[in-house]
Amino acid sequence: MSQRTAIVIGAGIAGLAAARALAARGTQVTVLERTQKAVGASIRNFGMIIPFGQSDGKYYERAILSRQIWKQVCNEAGIWYHEAGSLQLAYSQEEWQVLQEVNEAYRHRNYELLSPDETINKSDAVVREGLKGSLYSKDEIIVDPRVAIGAIPLFLTEKYNVEFLWGKAVTDICYPAVYAGKEQFNADEIYVCSGADFETLYPELYSQLPITRCKLQMLRMAAQPGGWRMGPMLCSGLSLIHYNSFKVAGSLAQLTKKLEAEYPEYLKWGIHVMASQNQAGELTIGDSHEYGLTPDPFDKSFINDLILAYLDKFARFKNNHVIETWNGVYPKLTNGEIDVILKPENGVTVVNGLGGAGMTFSFGLLEQLIGERR
Repeated sequence: MSQRTAIVIGAGIAGLAAARALAARGTQVTVLERTQKAVGASIRNFGMIIPFGQSDGKYYERAILSRQIWKQVCNEAGIWYHEAGSLQLAYSQEEWQVLQEVNEAYRHRNYELLSPDETINKSDAVVREGLKGSLYSKDEIIVDPRVAIGAIPLFLTEKYNVEFLWGKAVTDICYPAVYAGKEQFNADEIYVCSGADFETLYPELYSQLPITRCKLQMLRMAAQPGGWRMGPMLCSGLSLIHYNSFKVAGSLAQLTKKLEAEYPEYLKWGIHVMASQNQAGELTIGDSHEYGLTPDPFDKSFINDLILAYLDKFARFKNNHVIETWNGVYPKLTNGEIDVILKPENGVTVVNGLGGAGMTFSFGLLEQLIGERR
C-alpha cells in the first residue's frame, strides 16, 4: 500500500501543528507557504503557552495537551523554552478578592496564592508598593516565537521528511488538486491553515461565519544587563477581565465596574498588559486589541504609551529601552468560540479562528483533530 499523502497550506503555528500531527502518524506531508518564511501572527506574539487563561473543560485540556507537545518538540529540536510559570498580580482589594476566588475554584490546578513577600521572591521585577499578593501558576511555558516558528520546519523535515515549499501562494483548491498559480499539487488530504487570510480560499464560507480580525500592538525591550532574568511571565489587573478562566470569580463583575471607571481608555482599545522574556533576555510587552475586517495598518503611539504606563505600575526592569514595536493581525470569532473546523469539500479541512491563542491551542487542537480521524 502506498504511503498516504497530505498538503498543509500555511506554515504558521496551526500549519506546523497539522504537519506534525499528520507526519507523526506516517503521512507524507508537503507544506505550502506563500511567503519565504513565516511572518504572520505566529511570530508576532509573546511566545506564551497559557493554560492559566482557560476555563476548565475542553479548552483547558487542549492547552495542557499543547504544553506537552511543545515540550516534546522543543526538547527533540533543541529549541529554547522556559517553564517560567506566571504571576497574576493584584494591586487593589477587588483584584485580590478575585484571585482568592479563582484559587478556590481551581484548587485542582498547579496554583499558589502568594503574599507580597512571596511574590517578590518569585520575581524581583514586581513593584512592591501597593501589592496585595499574586496567584502563581506553574503551567505556563515561554518560547521565542521568532526562533521557534523558524526552527520547527527544519525539525519536521529532519525527523519526518516533511517537505516545505516556500513562496507558493495557493490560489485554488479542487480536491485532490491544490493550485499555486500554474503549479498543481495533489494529495489524499488537504488542510487549510491560512490564518487572517479569509479572501483567497473559500471566502464564501468565511463570509457566513461570526469572524473578524484583531490587530494588536506590542513592544520589545532590550536584553537585560548581566543576564538578569525576570522569572515568571507577569500580568496585572486588566488581564483579569481578559481571560475566560477568571469568570469563575463571583466578584469579577465588581472589579470590572471599577476598571471601567478607572481605565476607560484602556478598555476602549482592548489593552491588558503582560510581559515575558526570551532566551536573549529581551522583554516582550503588550498588548492592545482593535477589531474589524480591515484593520488600520498604522500603529498608534498613544496605545504604546498607555501600555508602558500601565506596565510601570506593576513591573520595573534593569533596562527599559524599547528596541522594537510592531503589530500583528489574527482571526477572531465573535461568538466566544476558539476554533473553526470546516469541511468545504471531500478531503479538505479548514482550521482557523484560534484568535490570540494559536500558540496555546494549535498543537493540542490538531493532535486531537487528526488523532480522531486515524
